[in-house]
Amino acid sequence: MVVEEIISSEDEKMLLESVIWSEDADDQNFQKSLKRRRVKHFGYEFHYENNNVDKDKPLPGGLPDICDSILEKWLKKGYIKYKPDQLTINQYEPGHGIPAHIDTHSAFEDEIISLSLGSEVVMDFKHPDGVTVQVMLPCRSLLVMTGESRYLWTHGITPRKFDTIQASEHYKSGIITSDIGDLTLSKRGIRTSFTFRKVRHTPCNCSYSSVCDSQRKETPPSFPKSEKEATQLEQEYVHRVYEEIAGHFSSTRHTPWPRIVEFLKSLPNGSIVADIGCGNGKYLGINKELYMIGCDRSPNLVDICRERQLQAFVCDALAIPFRTGSCDACISIAVIHHFATAERRVAALQELVRLLRPGGKALIYVWAMEQEYNNQKSKYLKENRINQGKKEISDTSTRGQLVEQMPDVNNQDLAFSMPSINVFQEEECNSRKVTNSELPIHTNRTTFHSQDVLVPWHLKGNPGKDKSVEPFGPVGSHDPGSVFHRYYHVFCAGELEAACQTLSNVSILQSYYDQGNWCVILQKI
Repeated sequence: MVVEEIISSEDEKMLLESVIWSEDADDQNFQKSLKRRRVKHFGYEFHYENNNVDKDKPLPGGLPDICDSILEKWLKKGYIKYKPDQLTINQYEPGHGIPAHIDTHSAFEDEIISLSLGSEVVMDFKHPDGVTVQVMLPCRSLLVMTGESRYLWTHGITPRKFDTIQASEHYKSGIITSDIGDLTLSKRGIRTSFTFRKVRHTPCNCSYSSVCDSQRKETPPSFPKSEKEATQLEQEYVHRVYEEIAGHFSSTRHTPWPRIVEFLKSLPNGSIVADIGCGNGKYLGINKELYMIGCDRSPNLVDICRERQLQAFVCDALAIPFRTGSCDACISIAVIHHFATAERRVAALQELVRLLRPGGKALIYVWAMEQEYNNQKSKYLKENRINQGKKEISDTSTRGQLVEQMPDVNNQDLAFSMPSINVFQEEECNSRKVTNSELPIHTNRTTFHSQDVLVPWHLKGNPGKDKSVEPFGPVGSHDPGSVFHRYYHVFCAGELEAACQTLSNVSILQSYYDQGNWCVILQKI
């Protein structure tokens, strides 16, 4: 909720003048000059490294007296339920911002409120599924975060000197739409925010247990150090997850990717083709002139294939019960990146090649670390924002496909040819691997910062096609549902080719980048 003109211009001036940016080391209220802004704390110091406070170390003096009457007024009007006991004052110069974050659940009560003084600004709210909403915060407005906007959506301010805002005079606050006919640029001024919080002294029991530190039952797994740990990681964070999400996953996998269709239609009639890791079987019926059979590690996904009258069975991609040399072609789409070690990824490639007859071909897709290529963002990144001007969000929209492993490609022009393999041999992959530490949880629809990550899948909470998505709906208006985390090893440029070159009996016919994926076509020698 954003409340406009919550205070008068006189009160705004009084509050701004009350803030003394002192360098006095004896100042009882903790002050810092951070890289991008000046910060002052009252009541408790807010620690930005973990979005928390030390409850055993209150600052002397409490909140400034000048805030008492204002807070009492907000309490009486029902804008807040608790009287805050912690205040952080930030002063932002134009071009400065604050990283996206969620204030730790166990640290503060439900309400977090922020008063904007001196200048307006646009704040970005992001749902865990990657949906981003931009909210206009006018000067002298009060932002009230409670429920889902408090516990589930991150909030932050992008560092820039201009914001894109609504041009209409009557539209002063709220969600920025994508109506390009009603947008204009607003130059930022010096903005000071008063953010009030109430320190929590009991565990949080919010409805968002999957992201709540008080209710979290498990810690993220560590990078595997052995074959046993790798198989355990895959069992828990790949196989078990796909069994749980099979139905929902299948509902998001309906559009074949053009380059894969092109490969299948290029094969001679009567070819025997294996789809290793076939999922819901969306490629098994593409070319009726082929004899195609699929396999997948998930019994539930194989059941979906059978319900569609497709030929599929359950097996492990490292031990496929086909005779050596029995296939004319194989495809492996979005599978190899789920193996947790380089050795297991190479073993999966070797098993794929084993199935091929001499001269047979295999098409392999893996998710790319680089989600920008030739100065163009992949569809995965492009779908980071939703069209706020639309009243309907279809089941194939950003939210409907928020958990795509890799985005569907809807236009052949979106696929780019890669340089020759020789280029990759000359360039060392800039590998950013996790070692001896917990695997990071990736934020959907954002750039990767690590090759080995856990990617969230939100099983429930998808709005219907007639519902808009915003962080300020009524408490409980969106079912937070279950969140599952799938393990991925995203590939750097040249890494897939390098893995293929360790095999002695193949040649690489083609390598390319296709909307956020590295791809190769192999031929068995």
